[in-house]
Parts: sequence; structure tokens; C-alpha cells
Amino acid sequence: MAEANDPLALFDSWFDEARSSEPELPEAMAVATSTPDGQPSVRMVLLKSHGPDGFVFFTNYASRKGEEIAANPNLALLFHWKSLRRQVRIEGNAQEVGVEEADAYFATRSRYSQLGAWASDQSRPLPDRATFEARYEEMKHKFEGQEVPRPPYWSGFRVVPEHFEFWTDMPHRLHERRVFTRSGGGWTQGLLYP
Repeated sequence: MAEANDPLALFDSWFDEARSSEPELPEAMAVATSTPDGQPSVRMVLLKSHGPDGFVFFTNYASRKGEEIAANPNLALLFHWKSLRRQVRIEGNAQEVGVEEADAYFATRSRYSQLGAWASDQSRPLPDRATFEARYEEMKHKFEGQEVPRPPYWSGFRVVPEHFEFWTDMPHRLHERRVFTRSGGGWTQGLLYP
């Protein structure tokens, strides 16, 4: 079985199971970053694609997470699939996706989300909801009758994994923890105590 020695194949197998058993958003993942002085920060985002080259999500580069990743590209991802009693932790380095990939994904978003990306100063203080709603209406008028282009500050990150942990809930808290760490052109693997 190929997945036994390949964390990417094992992730694919678990993710496929989660898609059929997890009631909502099996692609939801926590992204943990840190400020330059080491203050941790975590939030939920949606995985938009993944493969041998990494795990991709999109955001406003001027958001808190975008700025933290720019200052320190080392981050962690966490998938928790309660229905399967499993979780996957991934640690790695974030790299910006290319312009073509960002444009292609942005074009698949709903028009509402596209306009929202233009209207929002993500993570910045907002005096009141009406201010944001007014900015959204301005963007609706600005782009009326035309396609909404991707804002230059909105793009994606690809997390290139260096470490995986596959956690399986077991009776009596005797959980199974399999780890894979990148080593040269392959992966070394082992177990951790629960």
C-alpha cells in the first residue's frame, strides 16, 4: 500500500474519507502563524488545492495572517475531522502562488466574494458595519457590467510540508500518532507516544 510510506498519499486517503463523512467543510483547516516577536496567531481558512507541491489557501496579503507569513513563512496547518476521529498536523514553509494561479482561482469565486475582496481592508479596524457595506456598494457600482479583476493585494500561499502528524483517536486515550519528516528526497517516519 503506497500510502503506508507516503504522507501525501495518506493525506489524500484520509481527505477522501472526510469528504464523504464530514458533515460540513472537510477542507476547513486551522492556519497557525506567529508575529516577528513570536506571538502566536491561529484562524480557520479553507484548503483550495493540494498536491505534491503543497497545500494552497488564499487571503489578503495585507491581512494579519498575510503580514505574519511575509515576516515569518514558517507555519502550521491543522485538519480536524471529528466524524472520523482523526486530525492531521502539517508544518512547513509558505510560498506565494503565481499570478496565473491566483487569477484562475479568483475567477471561480462568486461575484459577491470578489467584490468583498475589494471592499475589505481585512484585519484592519472597522468603525461600524455600515462603513463596510457602503464600500461594498461602491465596488458594485465601480465594476458594474464588467468582470471583477483580482485585487493586487489578494493572492494565495502554498505551504510546502516538512512535517506531518497523523493522529487517530483510540479508546482510553491510547491514541495513535504517526509522523513523517522530510529527509532529502523522501520521508522518514515514526510514531509518537499519545
